[in-house]
Amino acid sequence: MTYFTGKVAVVTGAGSGIGRALAAELAVRGTRVAISDVDAEGLAATERLLVDRGARPHAALLDVSERPRVVEYAREVIDHFGVVHQIYNNAGIAFTGDIEAMDVTHLERVMDVDYWGVVHGTQVFLPHLIASGDGHVVNVSSVFGIIAVPSQGAYNAAKFAVRGFTEALRMEMQARGRPVKVTCVHPGGIRTNVARNARQVEGLDHDALVSSFDRVARTSPERAADVILAGVAKNRARVLIGADARAIDLLARVTGPHYQRIVARLAGRSGL
Repeated sequence: MTYFTGKVAVVTGAGSGIGRALAAELAVRGTRVAISDVDAEGLAATERLLVDRGARPHAALLDVSERPRVVEYAREVIDHFGVVHQIYNNAGIAFTGDIEAMDVTHLERVMDVDYWGVVHGTQVFLPHLIASGDGHVVNVSSVFGIIAVPSQGAYNAAKFAVRGFTEALRMEMQARGRPVKVTCVHPGGIRTNVARNARQVEGLDHDALVSSFDRVARTSPERAADVILAGVAKNRARVLIGADARAIDLLARVTGPHYQRIVARLAGRSGL
């Protein structure tokens, strides 16, 4: 509890899912929170939730892919709170479709939000985290930043990039003696709206994709937030969320690149 009490934390993608659960749990633990999302309605709902629980969040609309706006947002947060200790770069989108079928604009949009959004949030807030003397960067990757799967090439590209960027940052902070800890989060199937809000290549059934995701999404956002914060408090380099994430991590470590043959065979049999 003491790791979060009295701190100021920034949470992107706070309008629903893991972001909303993180903001709520941080507030319960005595953290002052700045919440943002591109979805005005979802952001307002999160703000009401926090206010009802006695918190006084700073809420702002934010598209994390727009770096000038992220820079402006950081100034707003600093003006409001005077300091920032933690940032949770959680905002993300998904896209389903084979690489040969997707338009390059689909890949670019996923990279803009899921990767560049993390880069912008990290770089823009990093000087403030260093200045706090007790900073922490928490970047949300995915189990698909540990293994790749068919039809998720855009998402895989972004989430692998987040993992590499975050692991490099952790080592840099350690090597340079900066007062900033760094954690990379790899959720498995979490019961969020990511699949419902996702796009896909023409010809794929959106409702069928959502139904398939719902069958494997076993972990609640609230449970995910608890696991993330437990890992952050312990300064974990990597946080795995869910039994599926732990199983996938084990598969990757035990089989190395041979997991690709296994996954490709399973995907072929299931028609994915």
